[in-house]
Amino acid sequence: MIKELIVVEGKNDTRRLQSFFAVETIETHGLGLKKETIELIRNANDKRGVILFLDPDTPGEKIRKRLNEEIPGLKNAFILKEDGRTKKKVGIEHASKEVLEEALNNLVTYTDSRQSLSLEEFYELGLGGAEDSSSRREKVYRHFHLGKCNGKTLFKRLNMLGIEKAEIEKIL
Repeated sequence: MIKELIVVEGKNDTRRLQSFFAVETIETHGLGLKKETIELIRNANDKRGVILFLDPDTPGEKIRKRLNEEIPGLKNAFILKEDGRTKKKVGIEHASKEVLEEALNNLVTYTDSRQSLSLEEFYELGLGGAEDSSSRREKVYRHFHLGKCNGKTLFKRLNMLGIEKAEIEKIL
């Protein structure tokens, strides 16, 4: 049984998670988040905690960004696109039990307390502006279970987690 409520995009995501785990979900029904849904998520987070488990695509990331900005302290679970993909679709509903379990065992909670990594350090680590930046970023986002992200998003997520340069150097 997972104590926290899990926020997903739709009923197929709910069915997929409930086929493997004892969970309760809140469905956003896509990008059209209603004020009532946001309040429900806020109240659930205060009482039980909430895990955002959204699709690794543009709409999922937009929902994640909005909810993390509006409700501090949400936990985040990520899967990579290739782990939740069919020939035509991508999402939580297509991921294997192992992938879902791995994501739920590696939750990320963002904090806005301070900047832990400067932009200069980010570039010194070769995470941006270098020939192999993309592969270096992949090592980092895979290690910290942050979902696939470009340089700007990775920089933001690393700072939101309070990850410092020395931690990243160990990985690279």
